[in-house]
Amino acid sequence: MEILLWLVPPAAATVVAMVWVGWLGREGRGEVDREVAVRRLGEALERQSKAPRYAAGNPARDRSTGIAVRPSRAAPLRSVPPPADEPPQRRVS
Repeated sequence: MEILLWLVPPAAATVVAMVWVGWLGREGRGEVDREVAVRRLGEALERQSKAPRYAAGNPARDRSTGIAVRPSRAAPLRSVPPPADEPPQRRVS
């Protein structure tokens, strides 16, 4: 039980911060008139985006089937002989 006592100060600080932010945040957010809100929304939707636009579109993505498929024709492997002082190693498949 003693080992959990170090959790008390951070937990208390968290609770105090939550109460403080909750208390301060509840004031100052008055009701906005519905007409004003609709007008602001309309203005925001009509504004042109200042984001850069590029001539090239997004590259077409391959449709993923969720299954990894190996190519049917693998490139030929070059056979490299092992050094004379080492025994041949086995490949795990």
